[in-house]
Amino acid sequence: MALPLEDRLAITELIALHGHLADEGELDRLTEVFTPDVEYDLTDFGQRTLTGLTQLVDAALALGAANPVAHHVTNVVIEELADGRVRARSKGLGIKADGSCGSVTYVDTVVRVGSVWRIARRRVTARRVPLNGLTPGTAASL
Repeated sequence: MALPLEDRLAITELIALHGHLADEGELDRLTEVFTPDVEYDLTDFGQRTLTGLTQLVDAALALGAANPVAHHVTNVVIEELADGRVRARSKGLGIKADGSCGSVTYVDTVVRVGSVWRIARRRVTARRVPLNGLTPGTAASL
């Protein structure tokens, strides 16, 4: 059965809400986005996977002024998994206080908690090179 449009919209808004809460410093409201035991994978940045909201909030506070001043999310693609979970992929842009910007890919595992959706796992990977490093002769033929 296809994921209903209402659920797709709720999941898309859930992903967008993270940026609003982070940018406004409303870290006490991250329970509206993540499960209490969320796994937040930052290993692509040479860090570790944070487990739980306390570790996530502590890491954001420790980063302090190095946090982006603006999180923007786009290109949300939702895939229903067989076990009732959802995989959502999206692109993120982070704008720093000095005006520099970076791009990431979020891969979220989203689960239903009662009547609402929450992110149970997020893997964040940096976009560092165009075409993910693809060069002539390495692409599959069409």
